[in-house]
Amino acid sequence: MNITILDGKKHIHMIGIGGSGMYPLAQILHARGFYLTGSDNNETETLQAVRAMGIPVFLGQRAENIEGADLIVHTAAIMADNPELIAAKASGVPVLERSELLGIVTSWFDNAICVAGTHGKTTATSMVTQILYTAGVDLSAFIGGKLPCIHGSGRYGSSDIMTCESCEFVDSFLKLYPDVAVLLNIDADHLDYFGTVDNIIKSFHQFAEMASKAVIYNHSDTNTCRAMEGITEKTIITFGSTPDCDYYPVDIQHVSGLETHFHLMHCGKDLGEIVLHVAGEHNVLNATAAAAAAMYVGVSFENVAKGLAAFRGAGRRFEKKGEVNGITLVDDYAHHPTELAATLKAAMDMPFREVWAVFQPFTFSRTAMLLDEFAEALSIPDHAVLTDIMGSREKNTYHIFTRQLGEKIPGAIWFPQDESNPETTDERKYHNFDQVVEYICDHAKPGDLVITLGCGDVNKVNKQILETLQARYPN
Repeated sequence: MNITILDGKKHIHMIGIGGSGMYPLAQILHARGFYLTGSDNNETETLQAVRAMGIPVFLGQRAENIEGADLIVHTAAIMADNPELIAAKASGVPVLERSELLGIVTSWFDNAICVAGTHGKTTATSMVTQILYTAGVDLSAFIGGKLPCIHGSGRYGSSDIMTCESCEFVDSFLKLYPDVAVLLNIDADHLDYFGTVDNIIKSFHQFAEMASKAVIYNHSDTNTCRAMEGITEKTIITFGSTPDCDYYPVDIQHVSGLETHFHLMHCGKDLGEIVLHVAGEHNVLNATAAAAAAMYVGVSFENVAKGLAAFRGAGRRFEKKGEVNGITLVDDYAHHPTELAATLKAAMDMPFREVWAVFQPFTFSRTAMLLDEFAEALSIPDHAVLTDIMGSREKNTYHIFTRQLGEKIPGAIWFPQDESNPETTDERKYHNFDQVVEYICDHAKPGDLVITLGCGDVNKVNKQILETLQARYPN
C-alpha cells in the first residue's frame, strides 16, 4: 500500500459514507482538513450526522456523484456493478477500498492500538478510547459504533495515540499498521471467506506479527493462544480469566441491573476495584483487555478505573433505547451465535419478567453455516421473534430462509415469506418488520425486556416498537 497516496489530495469522495466503517473515517478526514463528499442508498441518522458536519451527501449512487474528486473510497459491501464504482474505476482517479484508507490513517501514529477479535471489538475499542479520553489524552479513534464522549465513532487528535477497531472480515485488518495489537478471541465466523477456523487463526497470527511494539492477547482463549505461537521479538502481555494471565479479574459481583464490580489483578497484585455499567461477564474481560492496553501506553490504574466507570456502552451494544408502560427496550449488535448467547444470558440474569429477543439474521452464508448454533443461542430467552434474513452483499444461493431457523427454536415466532425466489436479497426491504413490531407491541407486558439483535438494520424495528408503544401509552 502506498501510504503517501493522500499527499496533495484535497477532495475525497466516499461511496457508502453512512456505513459503520466509513462514518468514523469521514470524521477523521474532515477534522484533518480534507474536503469530503459522499453518497449512500438509505437515509439514516448517520447520514444526518454527516450532513451536520457540512459534508454534502448524495442519496442514491450515480456516476455523476464522483465529479471533482481526486480520491475515491468505497466500502467492501459495494457491488462491482454499482454505477458509481464503475465510474470511479473508469475516471483515472485513485480508488481505494475503505480498509486500505484506514490502513494509511493508522500509519500516521506511533502508538496505534488496534483491537481485533471475533467478538467484542467495538466494545473493547470504545472502552480503551473512553479511558484515554477521560484521562485527558488528545487521541484519535476509529470505532465501529458510536461513543458519546467523542460525539460519533471517529476522532482526530494531536497526540501520537490512535485506537482502532480492526476487523478480520476478508482480512481487512492485515492492511493496518498496528503498533499495539490486542487479540480478544477467535471463533468460527466469516466462513464463506476463511473456509476453516485454522485459516482464521493464521490471519490473526499474521495480524499479531505485524505489531511493531506489543501484543496483548487473551491467554484464556485456546484459538488465540494458537494464533500467538511463534510470535516473538515484541512485548507480550496476556489477559484472561485466570491467575496465569498478566491481567485478570477477581471477585466479580453483579450489583444491580447493568452494574458489575470486580477487582483488577496484575501479576498477582490487586490494583483496585473497577465499576462497570455494562452487562455480562464477557464485558469484564473486554474491560480487562482495555485496561491492559491503556496501562501499556502510560495511563494510571486510577484513570483506568475512572474511564471505565464513565463508560456507558457504545452505540448498539446493549444500548437502552427507552421504557414505555414498564417495557424496557434495548438494542444490540450481536450477530454471531457466541455473541447472542453471551448477550442473552446477561439479559436473562437481569430482574425482568420476561425477555423478548427480536433477531435479524445477517447474511445467508453465516445463517446457513451456523444454523444449529443460532438456534441454540436463541433458545435462551423466554421468547424469540425472527425477521427475514438480511442478505447484505450476498445472494441466497444457500436456499436458506428464516423458517428453517425458526423451526429449530422452541416457541419461536416468524412470519411467512416468499421462498419461490431463492435469489431474493435484502434490497426488497423487509416486508415483515411491521408484523414483528405489531406482534411485540401486542404481547410484551410491563416488566418485560425487548432486545433487538443483529448487525443489519434491526435497530429500525426497535425504533418502530418504541414509537408504537408511545402512541398506545401516551402517559
